[in-house]
Amino acid sequence: MPLNRLNNYSLQYSYKMKTIKKGILLLTAVLFISGFGYAQSSLKIGYINSNKLMSIMPEADSAQAHVKAYAAGLQNQMKAMAQEYQSKVQDYQSNVGTMSDLIRQTKEKEISDLQQRIQTFQASADQDVQKKQQELFQPIITKVKNAIDAVGKENHYTYILDVSQGVVLFYANGDDITPLVKKKLNLK
Repeated sequence: MPLNRLNNYSLQYSYKMKTIKKGILLLTAVLFISGFGYAQSSLKIGYINSNKLMSIMPEADSAQAHVKAYAAGLQNQMKAMAQEYQSKVQDYQSNVGTMSDLIRQTKEKEISDLQQRIQTFQASADQDVQKKQQELFQPIITKVKNAIDAVGKENHYTYILDVSQGVVLFYANGDDITPLVKKKLNLK
């Protein structure tokens, strides 16, 4: 019987705590909504598509061309390594029957080492291209960010949202500040 009472008290306590938590959440929501409604009168929201803006930046074309050239150089090196690998494999396959054990093991080790170097080179090349892209685009991104900040301050925006990131589902009531940022960057 005492265990049954303890379970009953535990259930009542749990129910009271859930009710209190719901009440606190409801009160918080009401206060938040009323505060948001008050703040909305001075809230000014703008939006921009930074991808479109970046695509018309002259510096972006130059940076992209440099990244492509850099990647092409690495790709050419990768092709040369692949050709060397194919040549060694073909030589091994055509002469394996006439090779001594020592020569066969040496050729297999060469092929294995070359394969490992190719894999390591590929991973390093991918990282290098990303690093080069970041290095070349960072000044452009900073320039655009500074222009957006300046437009936001000059035009008293509370928030400026980037619709190219896909996080804004509705922005009809905001102002498209792209023309203002273009003007700040002297773009047509």
